[in-house]
Amino acid sequence: MFDWLQNHLIPCPFKALTGIDCPGCGFQRSIIALLQGNILKSWTLYPSTIPLILLFLIVGVLYRFPIKNKDFIMKILIIIVGNFIVVSYLIKMIHHH
Repeated sequence: MFDWLQNHLIPCPFKALTGIDCPGCGFQRSIIALLQGNILKSWTLYPSTIPLILLFLIVGVLYRFPIKNKDFIMKILIIIVGNFIVVSYLIKMIHHH
């Protein structure tokens, strides 16, 4: 199954047009590595995978249960994960050039 997934990844249109990785490049391969149980490889391929998954899980819990200030909590978490994605991308771009 994992071989099939590796061979059927969705190509990045941004990278196809510019030759430059986008802020999401590596996510699919990172998910596959995570599904295989290889957390270190997943982190290396796309560090934001685990924070994004945690964000989706937490948002799901916040929507499911009556929690005070859930809108504020979600905004803060989205800002934190968004900044993590941007910083990871900038570090990747600096190291590859």
